[in-house]
Amino acid sequence: MIFSAEYRFKLFLTCCFLCSFTILKAQTDIANLHNTQLSFSRVAQAYEKYNDSLKKLFTSRVLSYPPKDIYIRTFKSQNEMELWARENPNDPYKLIKLYHVCALSGILGPKRCEGDRQVPEGSYFIEDFNPQSDFFLSMLINYPNYSDLMLGDKKKPGGDIYIHGGCVTVGCMPMTDEVIQELYVVCLNAKLNGQNYIPVSIYPTRFNKKGLDFLGREYGQEGMKQKFWVNLKAGYDYFEVTKKRLPVMYTPDGKYVF
Repeated sequence: MIFSAEYRFKLFLTCCFLCSFTILKAQTDIANLHNTQLSFSRVAQAYEKYNDSLKKLFTSRVLSYPPKDIYIRTFKSQNEMELWARENPNDPYKLIKLYHVCALSGILGPKRCEGDRQVPEGSYFIEDFNPQSDFFLSMLINYPNYSDLMLGDKKKPGGDIYIHGGCVTVGCMPMTDEVIQELYVVCLNAKLNGQNYIPVSIYPTRFNKKGLDFLGREYGQEGMKQKFWVNLKAGYDYFEVTKKRLPVMYTPDGKYVF
């Protein structure tokens, strides 16, 4: 089929208009998010207290700030949360800071149903920012993901899993109010700087020799957990070697594909 020059020109103008509209909408959404978040006193105070020190921290790692690409890893048995960042998509991540998770509920193993008090395990991303949290400030992660829905209770998998302040929990990842302020600022800045999906990996432990020995000793008879952890370990191992992440994909039955 052959189109006239006039038709092709009109089609070109339409594409240009749609692209411009999409860019303008994205810029407007970012501006609205910035203004809305900073209108809350807790967020404004956190920015005033931590933004300059975060900029210095990133500069010391030879990274721009606000960050372009950050990544969070959490280890339940160590009560530790790592903040990583990189400049470009092909760069390896650099460790920025190690935080202490001040309380955890449940035992090692994934969350499988509502009310089990378990902290999830797997690959997630930050879905929302709550400046009026009952736990000072909080960031919602996208539990349940596809794997959780396939492997857990399909009717009542649970939800409302946050990284938050207050240092109390029934299945979330609580920090002190001071730590959540710093994390909130750096994550919100990454979001405002164009990172729509901030990845969060949650592991039962570090899958090194010490951690694997512990899992084998304490959970060796729990076959379902062991299979799940072997699956998670593939993604963990890839990051340990390359300091890069693979895209999160799943098999139809809920296994991660790394």
